[in-house]
Amino acid sequence: MAVRPIDASAPDEGPLSLDGLRAQLRAVGEERYHHQHPFHLMMHDGRLSRGQLQAWALNRYYYQSIIPIKDSIILSRGPDPVFRRAWRKRVVDHDGDATSEGGIKRWLKLAEATGLNVDQVRAGTGILPATRFAVNEYLNIVRSRSLLEAVASSLTELFSRDLISLRMEKLRQHYPWLSGGLDYFEARLTQAPEDAKFALNYVYENAKTRAEQELAIQALRDKCDILWAQLDALHFAYVQPGWPPPGAFLIEGA
Repeated sequence: MAVRPIDASAPDEGPLSLDGLRAQLRAVGEERYHHQHPFHLMMHDGRLSRGQLQAWALNRYYYQSIIPIKDSIILSRGPDPVFRRAWRKRVVDHDGDATSEGGIKRWLKLAEATGLNVDQVRAGTGILPATRFAVNEYLNIVRSRSLLEAVASSLTELFSRDLISLRMEKLRQHYPWLSGGLDYFEARLTQAPEDAKFALNYVYENAKTRAEQELAIQALRDKCDILWAQLDALHFAYVQPGWPPPGAFLIEGA
C-alpha cells in the first residue's frame, strides 16, 4: 500500500468530537466506498451475465474466507477482555457455531446459486491473482499496523448496510434465480451496524489525539482501496477489456 499521508496540521489541532469523527469517516465512504464502482453499477442495473456474476461470487469468496482470520488476528492483539469478548462475535458470525451456519457457508450457498461448484469455490480454483494480492494486503494491515488502525479498517461497515439493502433489491429484481442464495446479506443487515457501532466507539475512545484520528481515517481509506481494487480486477478480467489471466476462472462460452 502507499505511504499513509497525514495532515501536517493535525497534531496541533484538537481531536474531533464523536460526531465530527463519524462525519470524516462517512466522507471517506462517500468518496471511496465501492458502491460507486462500475462493476457494482452494472450489477445493480442488471447488466451482468451469469458468468460475470459467477466470477464475482468466486472472487468475493476469497475475501469472505479471510474475514474470520482477519478478526482472529485483531482478537489476538486485544489486551482487554471486554474488547475480546465483543470482537469474538465477529469470528462466530462468519465461521458459525453450534447454532448458526455462519457467513462463509451462506456465501457458498450464493456461489452455488450462480451455478458454481461449491468444492471448487472453497478450494479457490480460478481466483484472480489481483484478488489474492488485495485481500492479503488487508491481512497485512491488521497484522502490521496499530490495533487502533486495524479496528478502524473495519469501519466500511458504517456504509455496508445501505449497499447490502440495495444489492438485495437489485439481485431479486434482475437475477431472480439468485433469490435462494441471499441469506448472507440478510444476516449482515443486522450484524454490520452492530459491529460498526462498537468499532466506531472504540476508535473514538482510543484515538486520543487528532493525529491518531487521522491514522484511523487513513486506515479506512486503505480498506476502501482494497475493496475497490478487487472490483477493478473483476472488471478488467470479465468486462473490459475482458482479459482473464492464466489460471483464472473462464466464463463458459466467452
